[in-house]
Amino acid sequence: MNNKLQYVRDDETVDDLQLKGLNLIQKKEGFKFGIDAVLLSDFAYIKNKHKVMDLCTGTGIIPFLIYGKYKPECVYGLEIQEDMVDMAKRSVKLNELEGNVCFINEDLKNIDYLKTLDKFDVVTVNPPYKLNNSGIINPNDKLAIARHEILCNLEDVISAARILLKDNGRLFMIHRPERLADIFILMRKYKIEPKRVKMIHPKVGKAPNIVLVEGQRDGGAYLKWEAPLYVYDEDGKYTKEIDSIYWRS
Repeated sequence: MNNKLQYVRDDETVDDLQLKGLNLIQKKEGFKFGIDAVLLSDFAYIKNKHKVMDLCTGTGIIPFLIYGKYKPECVYGLEIQEDMVDMAKRSVKLNELEGNVCFINEDLKNIDYLKTLDKFDVVTVNPPYKLNNSGIINPNDKLAIARHEILCNLEDVISAARILLKDNGRLFMIHRPERLADIFILMRKYKIEPKRVKMIHPKVGKAPNIVLVEGQRDGGAYLKWEAPLYVYDEDGKYTKEIDSIYWRS
């Protein structure tokens, strides 16, 4: 690692992803990836011949997890915040994955640009969850941009996925259960048919706080509701399912 520290700045840290020796550069103080990224990368169905695009990629955690787990032909990440993309690109060099994982600094609402890109077998996205109607928010706040629909909303994300996906390509999204009706309505508006849903509960007896959704571009109407996943057991420890997703068992 010592010879690779040239890619890391003083206000940054290198986090070991515990997957194929991969590491990720993140800010010491700032937005960091959590369980959502791990759950989404596990939920996505990806083959090694696939081309994958991750929207709202941030510092690139999902593309690195996807590459480590599935070794697809290539993984792209698209992110509007320039400093995030800079970190992601340095993580590519840190992991020596040039040509395998690539990042683009662009606005997913730039439809003309999206149309210039290749089509993808899979699009993944962990979008901002919160509606941008909860008081005054600093539009330059990096944490706020990651969490609130400031620079893009749910419709922008699904519209972009429609453009980027190949015929019958798959969209994998993680969001909040209270937005599920919006997700279904917008997917059908853009002819991405909901195919699979999985609810994530903090523990047994608690309402779900995360939902995973798979949609298919121009797919037929058939929805599969998967068994729920529980994060913690009665003792407050990660369940066996979560340990497996985190490659600990």
